[in-house]
Amino acid sequence: MTKIDPSLFLANQTTEKTSNNQLGKDDFLKILMTQLQNQDPSNPMEDKEFISQMANFSSLEQLMAISKSMNGLVQSQSMNSVIEYSHLIDRQVEFNVYNEDGSVEKTGNGIVEGVSMGESGIELVLQNGEKVSVHSITEIKNASEVVE
Repeated sequence: MTKIDPSLFLANQTTEKTSNNQLGKDDFLKILMTQLQNQDPSNPMEDKEFISQMANFSSLEQLMAISKSMNGLVQSQSMNSVIEYSHLIDRQVEFNVYNEDGSVEKTGNGIVEGVSMGESGIELVLQNGEKVSVHSITEIKNASEVVE
């Protein structure tokens, strides 16, 4: 009789640990393989159970692919928002800053030097270094038309 090398068992394989607490497709396969290796020979796993688990695995793989695609889409959309407001660079903007009760706390103006993604969304960076939310803009003018 041929002896099976114990190093070939999945339980004996060394694996790199990840820091997240979620089961991935590799973990699912390991569980399935361990279950198959350790099943009772007199009462093997039902075909229906095995097919069900493989369908679950297929669903898991598809969901992971969708999740990865959605993350890419969200990042792309964020970048598109920054690009969308880039036409305001070198333009004079007037803005209102509102307090929590909705009344105007501050009004101001400045020439837009850049556009960035801030904690609360897209922000315009003015030449004086001030950052203003695009939602605060009340007027846009060509900087060359502004008379100081």
